[in-house]
Amino acid sequence: MKIHFSLLGDTSFDEQEDVLVEEINSTGTISQLIVYNDDFNTFDWVIKCFIEVLHHSQEQSEQLSLLVHFKGKATVKTGPLDMLQPLKDALIDRGLSAVIESVADKKG
Repeated sequence: MKIHFSLLGDTSFDEQEDVLVEEINSTGTISQLIVYNDDFNTFDWVIKCFIEVLHHSQEQSEQLSLLVHFKGKATVKTGPLDMLQPLKDALIDRGLSAVIESVADKKG
């Protein structure tokens, strides 16, 4: 829940955001888009894909590409499944290895 403070000390609550968070959590649709390392995509290409498809900054894309390379995989985006599905498809179309996993799957 967001609380907005004014200079006079009044507060207001952003009820819409609170409801949205509860709705996502109650439906269990939060998922992670995971990209796996491979032996054929260059750092430059992976970074370009993260910028163009995921709308990450240059710096964030570089950091994620290093995580993918050294750890073997990295979560590159988290959100509802229906938001992540087209992003995963776009990354796969560009030759990256990507999957979507439910956050609940990771806890189990």
